Amino acid sequence: MKSFSAPIPKPPFRRLRGYAFDPSISTQLETMGINEIVYKAPWEDGLQPGPVGEYVEVVDYDPPSGCFYAPVDLSNPHLIAQDGLAPSVGNPQFHQQMVYAVAMTTIRNFEQALGRRVMWRSHSVESSYGDKTEEFVQRLRIYPHALREANAFYNPKKKALLFGYFTATPGQPGAHLAGGTVFSCLSHDIIAHETTHAILDGFQRRFIENTGPDALAFHEAFSDIVALFQHFSFPEVLKHQIARTRGDLGAPNMLGQLAQEFGVAIGNYGALRDAIGKVNPQSGAWEPLKPNPAEFLRVTEPHARGAILVAAVFDAFIAIYKSRIADLLRIATGGTGVLPNGAIHPDLVNRLALEASRAAQHVLMMCIRALDYCPPVAMTFGDYLRALITADMDLVPYDDRGYRVAMIEAFRKRGIYPDDVRNLAMESLCWPSAPKEESGFFERISREMRYVANRRKMFYDRESTYNEMLRYRIRLENYITSNRADLGRFAQLTGLALDPQNLPEGLQPCSDGRHIFEVGAVYPAQRVGPDGNLLNQMVVTISQYRKVRLDPADAKSPLIPFRGGCTLILDLDTLRLQYRVVKPVTDEVRLQKQREYMLESVQGGLRAAYFAPFKDKTLSQPFALLHRGA
Repeated sequence: MKSFSAPIPKPPFRRLRGYAFDPSISTQLETMGINEIVYKAPWEDGLQPGPVGEYVEVVDYDPPSGCFYAPVDLSNPHLIAQDGLAPSVGNPQFHQQMVYAVAMTTIRNFEQALGRRVMWRSHSVESSYGDKTEEFVQRLRIYPHALREANAFYNPKKKALLFGYFTATPGQPGAHLAGGTVFSCLSHDIIAHETTHAILDGFQRRFIENTGPDALAFHEAFSDIVALFQHFSFPEVLKHQIARTRGDLGAPNMLGQLAQEFGVAIGNYGALRDAIGKVNPQSGAWEPLKPNPAEFLRVTEPHARGAILVAAVFDAFIAIYKSRIADLLRIATGGTGVLPNGAIHPDLVNRLALEASRAAQHVLMMCIRALDYCPPVAMTFGDYLRALITADMDLVPYDDRGYRVAMIEAFRKRGIYPDDVRNLAMESLCWPSAPKEESGFFERISREMRYVANRRKMFYDRESTYNEMLRYRIRLENYITSNRADLGRFAQLTGLALDPQNLPEGLQPCSDGRHIFEVGAVYPAQRVGPDGNLLNQMVVTISQYRKVRLDPADAKSPLIPFRGGCTLILDLDTLRLQYRVVKPVTDEVRLQKQREYMLESVQGGLRAAYFAPFKDKTLSQPFALLHRGA
């Protein structure tokens, strides 16, 4: 007699225990019950000890001690059965589990928002003939115990995250064990922050160049935004903080704070950063952050300037959350909307937490999705606002909950405006598209890209996808230059300098020596909106650069790169160019601003000179010094 057994489906997640914030939260009576959570990392078949999977490789070498720690095997049946190792400050294998769980959670959020696989920054290889090629980097390396100092950073050259550990100094009385060891690899916020740096660098490598006050500040702010809003995916933490603040997330709470243990251990009065307030060093009292447009004009330090962007996004979230819960408060209070004194009902806590979680997830997806709508070079906060609005209008045409209005209002209150719009109406903020009568050239490009996107279904892994896109980037460069009849109009629409008889000063050829522009990326993306709206798109970035004198009046002044380019969003269903985000390489006004900023940076001392973009070699570890000075 034959027996029949149904196939056992592969689990969607690998459940792994870890800290919601950091170990210090577990030593406080009020929060000890909510800090230990279970992460749902995407399931990976064949996960090797380390862990070593498709995206990351944890290498636990401790240079200060000169030893390797044994790698954890998360595929061990005993660990699978108990959701991994129990949280432990003294167990290196748990440290490995923690960095893996948070990194994979962050990667999953990016892939959900962008509609494609995460790729790390490629490795550049120079052949014996002098030309450069790119190689696929499969895994990001993570070193949980890389250095003995109060620091953690992403290394673009090594494609690695390096986490430090250090001896704590007393901050506030009783706040932390003086002389105890603090591990940055046990902080959800620090791990998520550094993973985001790596993802963002793989997505757009020119964002790392310090061409203006918003460049490094955006890298820092965006990494903080991702870490902050991932807090809202922890149900028990969220419910606890909703109950504690009686539903008012604008009051001091843990959800809006980053790296509490790290901040106190280095001598701060509280968390390393707080999106909604700070502790006054004189009074020791917590004070809310009040929007001050003048602050945006004078603050230049990357973390401080980035904090303005974080505060604007968090302000928008708070406004959205309040709008979503207004009816619940009216029902709970008999129409007054004002809660009586005392603890609120557990059922109301659950409903408020649900609305907060949904709002936070939508804002996080908005923020990540906007990356595809940003210019490939010289990013500014104003550009990011336009990208936020355009991306959300594209996927969610009817903004019945006012998410976009909340974003615009929050940015306006902080003094963040785009440079090239006359008003803050949504139609003005939205990036332009090509006129219908000019769509023929882009239709041919879209048709060919649709063929490539359909072939994507045959790809077995990320490396196959990467190699196919790399080949098509080269094909697209040749395709554009071979269509000479359309080249002039294409240049006008994209802001590229393509006329060989009228090229700007210092325009440089690409590494192949044949083109004066480079197709930096070709990304197929399939996005699904909250109402089921499906977008089938291709994102193309094209850039070129000039070498110009830092001081045009000084013939001995160092040469600096000035980049221009565009992002094209192509609709593969209608074969039309939906949006074009243009930063012309011929923009002399922007060039002058970059020169002024860089001259000021050079005169600002060693730290500023370290980040000067014309010193290309220093870009191999730009976050090491930046985070050391945070």
